[in-house]
Amino acid sequence: MPVWPCRSMAWMRRALVRDQRRGNYDRETLAKVGDAQPHREGAGSRRRRPGDGSGRRVVSGLFFFPRGGSAQVARALARALPQAGWEVTQAAGSLGGPGEQTHAPSFFPDLDLVAVDYSPETGGVPFQPSYEDRPGAPDRVFASIGDDEYERLVEVWVGALERAGARRAELLHLHHLTPANEAARRAFPTLPVVGQLHGTELAMLRTLEADAPAGWRFAERWRLRLRGWAGECARLIVPPAAGDDVARLLAVPHRAIVELPSGVELDLFRRQPLERDRRLAHWRRWLVEQPLGWDESGVPGSVAYTDADLWPLREAEAIVLYIGRYTAVKRLPLLIRAHAQALARLERPLPLVLVGGSPGEWEGEHPDEQRFLTGWRPHQQLPQALNAADLLVLPSVAEAFGLVLVEAMACGLPVLAADAHGPAQIVAPGTGWLVPADDQHALTEALLSAASDPRERRQRGERAHRHARSGYGWPMIAARIADIYNQVSGGVDAQRAARA
Repeated sequence: MPVWPCRSMAWMRRALVRDQRRGNYDRETLAKVGDAQPHREGAGSRRRRPGDGSGRRVVSGLFFFPRGGSAQVARALARALPQAGWEVTQAAGSLGGPGEQTHAPSFFPDLDLVAVDYSPETGGVPFQPSYEDRPGAPDRVFASIGDDEYERLVEVWVGALERAGARRAELLHLHHLTPANEAARRAFPTLPVVGQLHGTELAMLRTLEADAPAGWRFAERWRLRLRGWAGECARLIVPPAAGDDVARLLAVPHRAIVELPSGVELDLFRRQPLERDRRLAHWRRWLVEQPLGWDESGVPGSVAYTDADLWPLREAEAIVLYIGRYTAVKRLPLLIRAHAQALARLERPLPLVLVGGSPGEWEGEHPDEQRFLTGWRPHQQLPQALNAADLLVLPSVAEAFGLVLVEAMACGLPVLAADAHGPAQIVAPGTGWLVPADDQHALTEALLSAASDPRERRQRGERAHRHARSGYGWPMIAARIADIYNQVSGGVDAQRAARA
């Protein structure tokens, strides 16, 4: 039986540098399946999308180029806040060219945007660090970054926040804890900062707390920086049930912590169940006609399928879906092993479709039969996949929230997740299945239970749909965040009145 060969560290580095940093994706293919924009913006460039000017103003900062859930949150929040009385200018990292998943102007097409371009050909901006230690990847972990590179990143972000209009804003909303926080502290010391944590910084802090790896030379310095930045936030928005961890790891008083879920775009993620023929047509389009999976070359589209390969999808007991990155905490090898055990006990196929990842990340070596790689797909296309599946699985052990779970539930899909951190709060009784983290046997049994009982899947999917739509809509979440803004910006109003 064929296997996907093990990806070496060398090819990871080559693929990520070539295909992400230089933008050598197949632009024609991406234009068909993505949201390509007809322009490119350089380092620190500004693109204005004016609102009606009636709202108060906040500058939102996302240090990283768009790659994960925090970028989805920043975009959806910026779109929802004007209805709650706040106009947003978004400052964000960017990488590559139009149509690529990491290109900020393509990702934030309708926002007032300042893009900080990390692409090496633009020059002058060090490549962004990361909270994760991924050997061979160019985005090194923060704890290995020395003072010179750190100071340069702070300098770049002082300029980005300045161009975004921070001096005219009433406050800053900074996603994650990064050198953007230091830039705000130095350049705009009287401007209130609302911070929002998305979980990855907590994972790095837990690693530091346990035993920092040898290569993390500046670990203690970064731990103190993150604590300092957290302490300077007027409010710190964190995922539900993360408050105690945040207070302990970052030494932040509980009174400054606000536990709040991320929202879901209910007009995008809605239940539209597909009949069998339309399901097959969707998967054929992604896997045969417009493939974006990759092999050892790292080139999107280098893994493709034929009509004959799709037989498990035609004869499936159920279609199992994973959406996300291919990093270690996501536990994809665990899912693939559990899936193999479940397959051995079923008479009918149980195909597993893996959506996501980035070149330089891989899902583990495994037989390819009944497992399909679609590659990364634009966020706007995910509802199509969710409505063409029967179950979403997220075995991640360090998911601070788990936005993809809420998106699946909003589409009426039951979910199966590890009983840890965010998913434990999201998956209410009767809306899916929770299994102990890192328990392969329990994951196998849950897969079998869900696959073999379509009536139970439908019932749990109905409850999941009601649960997601009643508690996670962006208008409601944005209104709560606007209340936080109103609370912390009162001091600015008073200071301005006194100066006048």
